[in-house]
Amino acid sequence: MDNRVAIIGIIAENTDSAEQINDLLHQYSQYIVGRMGIPYREKKINIISVIIDAPQDDISSLSGKIGRLPDVSCKVTYSTN
Repeated sequence: MDNRVAIIGIIAENTDSAEQINDLLHQYSQYIVGRMGIPYREKKINIISVIIDAPQDDISSLSGKIGRLPDVSCKVTYSTN
């Protein structure tokens, strides 16, 4: 299966989810090109963007697992090629 490049956008409204998110990202670390996390203290949320180059199934699996965490939302945007 061909790899796709995507950005996974994550918003965590509970800092307790950070460890679980990091554990999941570590499981897929061989596909991660880069990541950036920003604590937005005024809103008490954490915003994370992850650039990933992986098979479609792995991207969907990772984003689904992250999105099922409590107080976490996750969206994926794919490149066209």
